[in-house]
Amino acid sequence: MIEGKRQKQVAAVLEKELNDIFQRFGLTMLDGGMVSIAGVKITPDLFDARIYLSFFKVNDPKHTLNLIQEKSYEIKKELNSRVRHQLRSMPQLTFYIDDTLDYVEKIEKLFNDIKTQDDKNNPKQ
Repeated sequence: MIEGKRQKQVAAVLEKELNDIFQRFGLTMLDGGMVSIAGVKITPDLFDARIYLSFFKVNDPKHTLNLIQEKSYEIKKELNSRVRHQLRSMPQLTFYIDDTLDYVEKIEKLFNDIKTQDDKNNPKQ
């Protein structure tokens, strides 16, 4: 489904403010690694916001996600105070692990395996 202009605008505002909030609350460095906001997606009715978090060198991403979810009330309260003049209602925040980098690494490994198999089967003459 194609995102509308308003969805993109709201997502950009939320992402910018959430980055500031994460830095202010000290949520960017957790569990031995770095946490960053990979993206924000808004539903067409603007009532739900899906926040995708990227974890770099975090020991236990699921535990770290739970820590962030425990602080979701404080995050939403701070976010609401920052964007209350820009939005009529505050969307419901849901946090997800962004596994895009893991997926890319897996695909690259598969391509490399295929290439090495091809090189073994067809040696250069």
